[in-house]
Amino acid sequence: MPYAVAKDNVRLYFEEAGTGTPIIFLHEFAADHTNWEPQMRYFSRGHRCIAYSARGYTPSDVPPTSDVYTYKHFYTDALAVLDHLAIAKAHFVGLSMGAYSSLQIGLNAPERALSMTLAGVGSGSAIENLDAFRAQCRANAEQYEAIGSVAVAKATREAPSRIPFLLKDPRGHADFYAALARHDAKGSANTMRSFQGGRPSIYTLTDAIRTVPTPALIICGDEDDNCIEPSLFLKKHLPAAGLTFFPKSGHVLNLEDPALFNEMVERFIALVEAGRWPVRDPRSMG
Repeated sequence: MPYAVAKDNVRLYFEEAGTGTPIIFLHEFAADHTNWEPQMRYFSRGHRCIAYSARGYTPSDVPPTSDVYTYKHFYTDALAVLDHLAIAKAHFVGLSMGAYSSLQIGLNAPERALSMTLAGVGSGSAIENLDAFRAQCRANAEQYEAIGSVAVAKATREAPSRIPFLLKDPRGHADFYAALARHDAKGSANTMRSFQGGRPSIYTLTDAIRTVPTPALIICGDEDDNCIEPSLFLKKHLPAAGLTFFPKSGHVLNLEDPALFNEMVERFIALVEAGRWPVRDPRSMG
């Protein structure tokens, strides 16, 4: 199996396909590298595509303690995969947790990002609800440890932002949750406790976000209520951001609407590579 090795010697399993300008895919909490298969097959026709499983998600290593699951570990892991492959720059395509990590690349290592696609980004950011959100993350971590991934998958399959997926594609939804049930419970608990429950709210990063020149595409489902306001916030403050909403869509955008997702990301990357995705012109601002 191919592995990259993080700074703290955690092994990260990855797969790659195709040749051309690199694209690296960063998955959400409830996913792993396999959930990017529709994108790996599509984009590898014209790009070198890499998908990897984050720490805590087999067949990557599952460190036993939550202190090595911070948001800093997650975004530097993405860079470790690129370093292993001797890739200087790539297009970053992230969903949810992966979108947050992609944003952190833009903030902390912008020289590595040709662009960043931020899909389903920003849940849990609301300052007024931040303490409650973090408490819920700790409770979710304890649930993973108490009842395991199979039971958690059954309990979360009808979360509000997942219902649009269920309604559109029951088979795809069932496959998604069958895969979630196979996740390592300790890895999921540690990720929930430390990454999800410990990352800074994007609303506390406003000044830094305003300095990021990296071309960005923000994608949000219009029924993914927890991500709508953060997506609007990022559109307002990221200098080179575009924003699109998918109609009647929830959180799992790359699987729920794969054709639309691929079309939008492909168009975005083509415009970036043509030098036609600039920082917003001040004349367009009211």
